[in-house]
Amino acid sequence: MKPQMRQDKKLGIVFIISSAFCFALMNLFIRLSGDIPTLQKCFFRNFFALLVAAGALLRTHTPLRIGKGNLKYLLVRSAAGGLGMVGNFYAVDHMAISDASMLNKLSPFFAIIFSYYLMHETASTADWLSVAAAFIGALFVVKPTFGFAALPALAGVMGGFGAGLAYANVRKLGSRGENSMIIVAFFSAATTLALLPFLLLNFQPMTAGQWGFMLLTGIAAAGGQICITKAYAKAAAKEISVYDFSIVIFAAIFGFLFLGQIPDLFSVAGYIIIIGTAVLKWQHMMRKNEDPEIHQRHRSS
Repeated sequence: MKPQMRQDKKLGIVFIISSAFCFALMNLFIRLSGDIPTLQKCFFRNFFALLVAAGALLRTHTPLRIGKGNLKYLLVRSAAGGLGMVGNFYAVDHMAISDASMLNKLSPFFAIIFSYYLMHETASTADWLSVAAAFIGALFVVKPTFGFAALPALAGVMGGFGAGLAYANVRKLGSRGENSMIIVAFFSAATTLALLPFLLLNFQPMTAGQWGFMLLTGIAAAGGQICITKAYAKAAAKEISVYDFSIVIFAAIFGFLFLGQIPDLFSVAGYIIIIGTAVLKWQHMMRKNEDPEIHQRHRSS
């Protein structure tokens, strides 16, 4: 692996762990904001994130210009990201935040699937087996039932699906040289505009505390978006996505400390299967891509 590629991968890992921390905080703030309609929470999450992104663009004097041919990928990224966001927010409001975070982090497996078609990044038999194992683990977290009781879990899976498609498009945009802050700002602006009619028709007044948590949600979301965008622009999803699962650790800690939530044994089993699968797949890939010179030294020693 070339030195620049190694450096990019290291930066990608730092960015993706930072994004996991920010998104875990975002999920906590969503839950603490209380009984507010999900779409209203989504609107203010993106509105405040848009302010942060716009401020960053102004501060760095970045031209508000989209690269040639990138609009379609930005639109798909925004639509998929919006779908994933609504699913995740609904799940966070109705499940333990560690469970909701785990289901949302099916996104790296979806990202592998979508990157195969979008980026033509080769997916091996091990990759496809890991996707199948991840969904088996998801069944332990979801604990399938019939009726309305299943809606939060299904919303969580939908959140992972949308996020996976969104991140595959982020990777595509990064490979085409699109500015990461433009990607974040476009997504925030597009989803804010899309949700505005729902807000105007169904606005529910909020207390000062709820406004505060909505502001904190937007700030945490902006931090998470910026970091995840930079992460997938630096390295391929299959190289760094395993580190994204650190969100489950952060979410479990926050859920226990601030909400008194403790995952049940089935959920913990699902976490182990999904995270274990991701780790094994990552280790397999690292061995496969091991530097030939290092491999030769091991053989001669």
